[in-house]
Amino acid sequence: MLIAAALLSLAACSKPAPQEGAAPPAAAVAVTVLKLQAAPVVLSDELPGRVAAFRTADIRPQVGGIVLRRQFEQGADVKAGQKLFQLNPAPFQAEVDSAAAALQHAVATAKRAGSQAERLKPLVEADAISRQAYDDAVAQREQAVATVAQARASLARRRLDLAFASIEAPIAGRIGPELVTEGALVGMADATPMARIQQIDKVYVDVRQPAAALAALQAAGADGADGKGGGADKLPVTILGADGRPHPVTGRILFSGISVDAGTGDAVIRVLVDNPQRQLLPGMFVRARIARAVRPDGVLLPQQAVLRASDGQAQAWVLDGQHKASLKPISVGDVVNHQYVVSGGLKAGDTVVIEGQERLQPGATAAPQPWKRAAAVAAAPPVSTVR
Repeated sequence: MLIAAALLSLAACSKPAPQEGAAPPAAAVAVTVLKLQAAPVVLSDELPGRVAAFRTADIRPQVGGIVLRRQFEQGADVKAGQKLFQLNPAPFQAEVDSAAAALQHAVATAKRAGSQAERLKPLVEADAISRQAYDDAVAQREQAVATVAQARASLARRRLDLAFASIEAPIAGRIGPELVTEGALVGMADATPMARIQQIDKVYVDVRQPAAALAALQAAGADGADGKGGGADKLPVTILGADGRPHPVTGRILFSGISVDAGTGDAVIRVLVDNPQRQLLPGMFVRARIARAVRPDGVLLPQQAVLRASDGQAQAWVLDGQHKASLKPISVGDVVNHQYVVSGGLKAGDTVVIEGQERLQPGATAAPQPWKRAAAVAAAPPVSTVR
């Protein structure tokens, strides 16, 4: 037994002792990554604007008179030519009758003067009367004919005044409240209109933009939003509501930069917007998203993947083909749906770490998993940015 114990003791002493301070093999760091892809990106600006009616017509009388009745529903849609107010037609009818009588008198006088001139014509040829007497008869005939023409014009004018006593809508649109009531005396010199019609199935949105930014907008208009040309009217315009959600309407730029406000340095951009549901009302403040540049092969990088060095330099962790991590300086620009537009340092096909950067060291091996974009961000199309 003693011999066996001694042998076991010698075997145990012969085993090599473990080396102190040896590190175990490093485990791969779990991270989420995104492989960058190139896609068309349209950069745009969000600018404040105010809605204006496509057409506005103040209803004013063309003759003076007493308002008998209103013939429309306030706040309703009216058609062009629809009767709105009726003035008392009695004075105008009396003037029409008087002008008609004056015309009859002028016609009778002209007929008599014509007959007189015809009777004197053979007498003057026979030297039975003086030439002066015949010339006077011809002149009276011509004066009578002119009086007939004047009477006809006066009758036409009186009939026109009678027609103006019925006030009609000059344009189609939505009419506001009545600004005069039955029994009111109205005239052509009144400062207050009787009512106001606004066409709002289409509206203007007047947007203010710094004049310094007009060059980029005009360049985008020359190239077209799709990069194929087409002018400023091809630039996409989205109207945003107070909650930031786009209105279900479309718009296009009519003109920009005709003049610059000397006080603010802003230029006005007028946008024509379809408004079939009448959701945009004149005077309403909105925001318009206007395209200013297009990148056919833009690269987008989620914001959480971008780190900042002490000097402000943007950086991102990138994995190579062996999943080795390295920290690269990059250049980023505008923000599109919570993603930076990459302008340098990265390219399509690079694998960038989105989450788990705090556990990485240069040269460390990573265990990448695909990054899942948030549902709200994934649903938004990457075609615009807010400045």
